[in-house]
Amino acid sequence: MNNNRLLDEDKKRKNISITGVAPNEQEENIINSFNKHLHFTLVKDRNSATNRDFFQALAHTVRDHLAGRWIRTYQHYYSKHAKGICYLSLEFYIGRSLTNTMINLGIKDSCDAAIARMGLEIEELQSMEEDAGLGNGGLGRLAACFLDSMATLGLAAYGYGIRYDYGIFTQKIVDGWQVEEPDEWLRFGNPWEVARPEYVRKVQFYGNVEQTKKGSKWVNTQTVLAVPFDTPVPGYGNNVVNVARLWSAKAPDCFNLKIFNDGAYLDAVIERNIAENISMVLYPNDNNFEGKELRLKQEYFLVSSSLQDMIRRYKANKPVNLICKTMVMTDFPDKIAIQLNDTHPALAIPELMRLLVDEEGLTWEMAWNITFRTCSYTNHTLLPEALERWPVSLMQRLLPRHLQIIYLINHYFLEDVKAKYTNDVQKLKHLSLIEEEPVKQINMAHLAIVGSHTVNGVSKIHSHLLKTETFRDFFELFPERFQNKTNGITPRRWLLLCNPDLAQLITYHIGERWIKNLEDLRKLLISNVAHVVNNDPEVGDKLKLVFLENYRVTLAEIVIPAADLSEQISLAGTEASGTGNMKFMLNGALTVGTLDGANVEILEEVGQENIFIFGMTVDEARKIKTSCYNPYSYYFTNPVLKQALDQIRDGFFSPDDPAQFRNIFQNLISNDHYCILADFEPYVDIQKRISDIYQRPMEWAQLSLRNIAASGKFSSDRTVAEYAREIWNVEPNDTVLPTPLETPLSPSVGVDM
Repeated sequence: MNNNRLLDEDKKRKNISITGVAPNEQEENIINSFNKHLHFTLVKDRNSATNRDFFQALAHTVRDHLAGRWIRTYQHYYSKHAKGICYLSLEFYIGRSLTNTMINLGIKDSCDAAIARMGLEIEELQSMEEDAGLGNGGLGRLAACFLDSMATLGLAAYGYGIRYDYGIFTQKIVDGWQVEEPDEWLRFGNPWEVARPEYVRKVQFYGNVEQTKKGSKWVNTQTVLAVPFDTPVPGYGNNVVNVARLWSAKAPDCFNLKIFNDGAYLDAVIERNIAENISMVLYPNDNNFEGKELRLKQEYFLVSSSLQDMIRRYKANKPVNLICKTMVMTDFPDKIAIQLNDTHPALAIPELMRLLVDEEGLTWEMAWNITFRTCSYTNHTLLPEALERWPVSLMQRLLPRHLQIIYLINHYFLEDVKAKYTNDVQKLKHLSLIEEEPVKQINMAHLAIVGSHTVNGVSKIHSHLLKTETFRDFFELFPERFQNKTNGITPRRWLLLCNPDLAQLITYHIGERWIKNLEDLRKLLISNVAHVVNNDPEVGDKLKLVFLENYRVTLAEIVIPAADLSEQISLAGTEASGTGNMKFMLNGALTVGTLDGANVEILEEVGQENIFIFGMTVDEARKIKTSCYNPYSYYFTNPVLKQALDQIRDGFFSPDDPAQFRNIFQNLISNDHYCILADFEPYVDIQKRISDIYQRPMEWAQLSLRNIAASGKFSSDRTVAEYAREIWNVEPNDTVLPTPLETPLSPSVGVDM
């Protein structure tokens, strides 16, 4: 009882410090604000309103709590001359925002109580929110976790991305087949975003380059407008609200009246439609890179609009030196850090050079020094087929000035290589930004490495393989540039939000500090917690195979807390990190996996006896693939494997079409790129061990809780803090900003957002 009383007192103090009002008064304020928005924002009453209207009213009510904090945050950054951390990503897999925002602001309990007092169901309102269609995989979800952590750590961070009108697709399963429907996530509006048309930027495409007395000039271009929409990103318990600035493509406000008068209406608007296609739809994951002009347009659209915005903000917060214009930009790397989330934003390097040289009038040497000191690059893949390469012919047509700049970067870089390696032709070929075959193309990873002061992998083994295999020649040339930053996940969404019962149980035993300091999970009282978990009622005794339709962040928030076992079974040396394994671990699922990606570090944290590791190591996988791997020999010598593959081949799983899966059989027998057959027998053996332990619930519960207790390393707070100190050269800040109720906003401080 003493613990409960202390916990209640701590929560009460926390509510007051974060929101500025007592909980009961806060409920009344929420009800009044809810009704105000229902009547005056949505123009509805309780009789005509739907659950979606009620969600919108609640979302606007919660956003009201963000507004003052949002302005106060940027006033604080301005007064402290905070260095801006600009995270460039083609994806931000945010999911739903309502519950996460309420939790981070410390008003969830008050909102739940207020909604209940009005006779509404909070779960029904939450279900009305669409998952934001801004990402589709681990790279985008990592970016979203990083935004949460950067705000929680008090970093002056800006997430820059694209405001896609449509997500990748909504998945339906019809008669066992996937049917893809448009993901119209914006069809009911987005209550969180704020349009900022006053900061619209112009982005150029096509045209040609002319040489003038003042230098190169990019002319005869086609213009697309980039319109920014800001989405607030609240930190947890500190009143900090950062921003994700997402760009929407719009055609210029011009209309070819002559064509219209001639009767060719479609021709008059077709260019407008083409321009706005840039931000129309999110591309699928790049597990296999396939160059498309629209994708390249998206990448340049993102970096050009974002860099122009950074320079605008930089100048707005700095007195202009009218005597020597170039001096204005010299401390740009001290005020701005740019993190490239994989190679998708790698065009930021030639684009920043273009802006500094062509627009700002800097010399090449000054511009390169600024660019190199500002940019950092995170690599997310070891697979050569997933690395971006753009044909020179496409770059010449779409971005001719940037092709010139890339050639110049490559020229100066190779001159340095020649000086070190005395004209080693093979070394020059391996390091060049331009590949001559099979077609002449630009290696974007090479561009990102050459133009960045830091290059990092996302797990210990991944970073090691980058240095020893994928980018070995670059590591030999620039060993000081390469770092490791093991990925992480935000504990706010992936435990506090998605598994509240477990979160409450943990808090009961060790307090709330773990929410921002995940290493505190080491303090758990394992046997007591195990007793509670172990006595939950069992939910079934049959094995079932279920395919979850339209898997997304919201569905993951349900599935992950319910899972007992997490399968992470990639071929060793092919997975960069993986963050799904971290989410499952944090929620108590045990990992069965290969020694790949973050599994290696999970093993180090939790211990061999608390994880199910099987299969080949990286060295063993490399050896078997270089020694004429013969998958047929495994098929022929293992009866269980042979039976399984024969059933696939002979139609056991497809009696109406016996040949339906025959190509899978043939591919595994003749190729088996990921050595599945070689790892099959160890996988079966480890599953026997898993089944044996699962029959002993107390032992399973103890293993589960040891995993939870050992998951502290895998917080994105830890990851982002390492980026901040070791790459961006800033220090995380645990200051809790005052609320507008505690200290009024300053009307005299005009902050450029």
